[in-house]
Formats: sequence, structure tokens, C-alpha cells
Amino acid sequence: MAGLFISFEGPDGAGKTTAIKSLAEKISQADSRHVMITREPGGSRIAEKIRQIILDAENVEMDDWTEALLYAASRRQHLVEVIQPALAANQIVLCDRYVDSSIAYQGGGRQLGPQKVADLNNFAIQGVLPELTLYFDLPVEVGLKRIKKIGAGFDRLEGQALAFHERVRQTYLQQLKNNTTRIKSVDATQAPDVIVDQCFELIQPFLTED
Repeated sequence: MAGLFISFEGPDGAGKTTAIKSLAEKISQADSRHVMITREPGGSRIAEKIRQIILDAENVEMDDWTEALLYAASRRQHLVEVIQPALAANQIVLCDRYVDSSIAYQGGGRQLGPQKVADLNNFAIQGVLPELTLYFDLPVEVGLKRIKKIGAGFDRLEGQALAFHERVRQTYLQQLKNNTTRIKSVDATQAPDVIVDQCFELIQPFLTED
């Protein structure tokens, strides 16, 4: 693939989405390639419909493995319909969550087993991983307070017990230890502009000069 694939991970409320928008502008100024922002679950018409089912707070009876399978199905559709064509067209893809989210949330948070969820998703993505993953780390309580403060309301996963979110974070940290080349950590308790600058420093080596 000719393009550049970067994913952004972290607990709920880490500030990924806001940072991605600022980073897209900085990257566009430094690299002539088109920058595309996308997200998971979702990112394409079919994948967005699956997202609605997964995150609907009313779907309390959803089985944990059903949830994991739906994430993998949404990811597969998003990958073949959006990500791979963009990379083939030499674009830079900034993706708000990817495989590491499933490993953390379903593997760790839902206690399905990180390796089992990783295996499931490996089947879905067929080896397509980001060149770089930026992990936004912050204490669970801080992230949940941020969500509550902006009044967005909790979706089906955000509304889980504190212990669930603690398991998610610990699984993320283990992923970081297991993938030191691909995954880089950023302290998400810092000011937004500082976070963006640090992220850009990590991205710069992957950019091409005009």
C-alpha cells in the first residue's frame, strides 16, 4: 500500500477526536498527500449502521461475543470500503480507533481474553495494521468526568462500571508493552495543544517531503 495508516487509541474521554482534527491540519501543511479522517466503529454506510446497534444503550441484552463479532464485522467493511482504497490512492488515513480498541474493550473490559479477540480481528483485517498507533493515556476517572462534563451522555460501553474501564486501560497498557515499535503513548492529561505537538513529533518521521 502506498499511503500512510495511523490509528488513535485510548480510554473514553481521552480527547482523541479533538486532537485528530488539529493533527490533520498540521499534517496537510507538512505532506502533500490527502489526509482522510475516519472512525470506528463506523466510517462507512454499513459500518455506521452496525455502530448504532453496538452503542445503543437500550441493547442491554447483547451477548459479549455478539458485541465482539459486530465490531469485527464493522471493521472489515470499513477496511475494504474506505481504508484500503484510500491507502491505495496514496492518502494518509487517520483512524479514530481500530483493532486495539477491540482487544482492550472486549478482550479486557468484557474479559473475553485479549488474544482471543485479537485472533478474531486478525481474521477480519487480514494483516492490515497501522504503521503507527498513538495511545492517549489518562486515568479512567478523568476521562469519564470529561464525558459527563460536556453532557454528551454515556453510550452502552461508556456507561459500564468503573472496574470495566480500569480493565480496558490495563489491557491498553499491556498492548503498549507488547507493541513498542507500532504503539506510542501520549500523556492525555496535558493541555490539548501540547498533546497535538507531541503527536505530530511522533508522526513526522512517517511523512514525506513535498
